[in-house]
Order: sequence, then C-alpha cells, then structure tokens
Amino acid sequence: MFSAYRTSVYSIASTASRRVYHHSVRSMKASVDGPTATGSASKIVAETATKESSSSSWAKENPFLFQLGVATVKTSAADLVAQTVAERKSLNEVDWKRNAIFVVFGFAYLGGFQYWLMVNKYRQWFPTMDRFAKLSFADKLKDTAGILDAMKMVVFDVTVHLPLIYFPTYYTVKEFVGGHSWNPLDWAKDGVSKYINNASEDLTAMIKLWGPSDCIQFVLPVHIRLPFRHIVSFFWTSYVSFTRGAIEDDTAAKPEPIKEE
Repeated sequence: MFSAYRTSVYSIASTASRRVYHHSVRSMKASVDGPTATGSASKIVAETATKESSSSSWAKENPFLFQLGVATVKTSAADLVAQTVAERKSLNEVDWKRNAIFVVFGFAYLGGFQYWLMVNKYRQWFPTMDRFAKLSFADKLKDTAGILDAMKMVVFDVTVHLPLIYFPTYYTVKEFVGGHSWNPLDWAKDGVSKYINNASEDLTAMIKLWGPSDCIQFVLPVHIRLPFRHIVSFFWTSYVSFTRGAIEDDTAAKPEPIKEE
C-alpha cells in the first residue's frame, strides 16, 4: 500500500514539475519576446509621432511658406474641380489659361499679399491679436479687448478687404492673364468695370460665406488662421471659378450696325 502511495506521490510530483517547467518556459519566452514586440511597437509609434510633430513644427516655424504653398495649390485645384465636376469637362477640355489665372492669383495675392495684410498689418492695427489667439476658449470669452479686436478684424475683412481690394485685384489679374492688352492700366480699367457689373451678386455671396467664416478664423491661433482660410477659400474659389472664371472673348463678333439706304 505504501508502495502504491509512493508511486501516486511521485506521479503527482512529476506532473506538477512538468507543468511548472512548461509554465516557466512560456513565461521566459514571453519575457524575452514581449518587450521586443512592445519595444518595436513603441518605436513605431514614437517615430510616427516624431514625424507628425516635425511636420507640425515646420508649419508653425515657417507659416508664410506653408500657407503660400497651400494657397497656390488650393486655388489651382479649386478651379480644376469647378471645370471638371461642375462644368463636366474632360481633362483634355480643361481651360489651362483660365487655370493660370487662379495659380497667379493664389500665389501672389492669397499667399503673398493676404499674409502681409492679415498677419503683419493686423498685428499693428489690432494689438491684442497674438495674445488673444493664444488664450483658451474660456479665457477668450473673458477678454473684452481681444473680442473687440476680433470683431474689428471681421468688419474690416468684409467691408474693406474683400470688396475694395480682393475683388478688384481678382478681376485685374483675370484681365492680365486673359486679356489682349499689355497695358496694366487697361487690365485695371477693364477688370474694375467687370467687377462693378457683377458687384451686387459677388458681394452678396461673399458676405454669406466670409461673415460666419471670419468669426471662426479670427479666434484661432495665428499660424492656423490662413491655412483655415485657405480651406474655406477652396469652396469659395470653386464658386468664383464657376461663376466668374471663364475668359470672355472680347473679340467676338458684334452685330453690325444697320446701314442707311
């Protein structure tokens, strides 16, 4: 009986030992492989975060160049969308001369002049701009001076910048690219004349979009403001391209005057 008992004990001990051994091996393997896998995953996440942080920091450190590229590409792309989607043109039918209007306008005006106006000059005219932009939303609500300056920026944009600078410049650039004269005075005269004819419709559409958009733009951090404006401007430019982008043929045949007999 003792022999049977001893055999039973040995059997149980042997089974337990094997289980402990296998469990230990699995634990050791996990301890070796686990950190490696975890380390690899952590490394990938860290590298991705670093790349994203690097891109973000570059945009923050080079706001002018960043938004200049966005403005140029966006404006050209918006015109292409208007031509291929709204007007249902094939790529072979795209009016590249018309697209050039938006490339020039996007680069020189939206990317260049608009940055100078809304960042450099606004800093001088609205002294709370930078401080207000850095505040949290809750703190912005308590900053009366900052709110007043933001409201002034909105009013200036929709009553001075867009109607008196933006639209005349766009129509002038359009004449520069699509007109037949090499005289800058003719570009300005013809462009402003066409703007005056379309002013009622253009300004109504402008105030409907840019009024609400400006209320958001001028409370954002400074380095995000123009990229945000360019995003909104993509849809605005598509509208302008669709309604005002076509180059009129000024040399088209005109009805001949009635000859007197």
